[in-house]
Amino acid sequence: MIAPIEGFSKLTKAEKIDWIAANYTDNPPVTKNILQRYWNSDNQLQKLHDEFIENTLTNYYLPLGIAPNFLINGNLYAIPMAIEESSVVAAASKAAKFWLDRGGFKASVLGTEKIGQVHFMFRGDTKKLEKFFVTVKPQLIADARPITKNMEKRGGGIRDIVLRNRTDQMADYYQLHCTFDTLDAMGANFINSCLEQFARTLKTEALKVDYFSEAEKNVEVVMSILSNYVPNCLVRAEVSCPLADLNEDPAIAPEELARKMVRAVAIAKTEPYRAVTHNKGIMNGVDAVVLATGNDFRAVEAGVHAYASRSGNYTSLTHAEIKDDRFRFWIEIPLALGTVGGLTKLHPLVKLALDILQRPSAQELMQIVAVAGLAQNFAALRSLVTTGIQQGHMKMHLLNILNQMGATASEKAILIDHFKNDTATHSAVVDAFHKLRDH
Repeated sequence: MIAPIEGFSKLTKAEKIDWIAANYTDNPPVTKNILQRYWNSDNQLQKLHDEFIENTLTNYYLPLGIAPNFLINGNLYAIPMAIEESSVVAAASKAAKFWLDRGGFKASVLGTEKIGQVHFMFRGDTKKLEKFFVTVKPQLIADARPITKNMEKRGGGIRDIVLRNRTDQMADYYQLHCTFDTLDAMGANFINSCLEQFARTLKTEALKVDYFSEAEKNVEVVMSILSNYVPNCLVRAEVSCPLADLNEDPAIAPEELARKMVRAVAIAKTEPYRAVTHNKGIMNGVDAVVLATGNDFRAVEAGVHAYASRSGNYTSLTHAEIKDDRFRFWIEIPLALGTVGGLTKLHPLVKLALDILQRPSAQELMQIVAVAGLAQNFAALRSLVTTGIQQGHMKMHLLNILNQMGATASEKAILIDHFKNDTATHSAVVDAFHKLRDH
């Protein structure tokens, strides 16, 4: 049985690796070799990566690809995408090229409001708390001014603080529901610092209120934290074209393709089992750009899926319609992103990705990310309602299968050519590989 370890964080990286390899792997020399192979040869760069998180052993690489030809609001972008899943970059690129000659993508930011909350317990008369809040609200804002003054100079800061009574859900439970604009910063540290100051002011000022009982004066702050649900930090992206221009495939009429696409979206609006996979495909595009630009994809995922459930049923993030002989396809999605702070000034590839995107503002990045999600969904739906998803996906997955089997460069070339016109299922690839080896 492996014994617990004390002071693991105080060990050197080499000592951490030795301990992990000796206690949790069957072949310590192989483990150590794998971990060391992924270190960066530039010691300063490796030190930078080591300090991003705690207890670092090595780097975990993801491929960084480019999807070119994205025409967004009249500007041409090549979009960096960090993702391990085959076919995602290819599908996004194909959709971008398709819409390049049809007016491109239109995108607009509908709101930039971000949310934070102070959760607290007040045991007493709600009317007295409401009276107190009216008087303390200016003090909450004033006491946070050392935190907000620089943000305010740039046009951001606190937008509002509202007292929310949630005692219908939990006894004595109230919130300070606070809204912010953090401009080009994602703003998590800024928001959390403001909220913690609000909490201190709330507790301190409550002790001074002469019309509070002793119990009412003792406001209990449970926690102060931003929310990753940002339904008013919203962006829309869309494409449209005349029905006659929708399809390049002579095997299906453009009107029929449009009807199939609209119906596919309608199914995702109706059926949660389909909606989850439908939205996962959207997030293939969204997360890949969020990762490449050093933003928090877990926060984005949580907020997006909450937004997809806002009606009480989990539903599609995209919409489609046929109107006046035009096909229209669009998405509205909440995205709290930043282009300053965090990894944007630390990670060399993040800085490069933002350079490739022409150093966008946070609002411009919101539009680019939404477009990437829309493009991914368009490509997936077009495949699903025509040839099926596997034909294109498995062709892209072919190299992964061949690499797993240890195919040589010449064997890969032969088998890639072999599967140009056949569906590359896993079993078919394995059979073809063994036949080639046997000869």
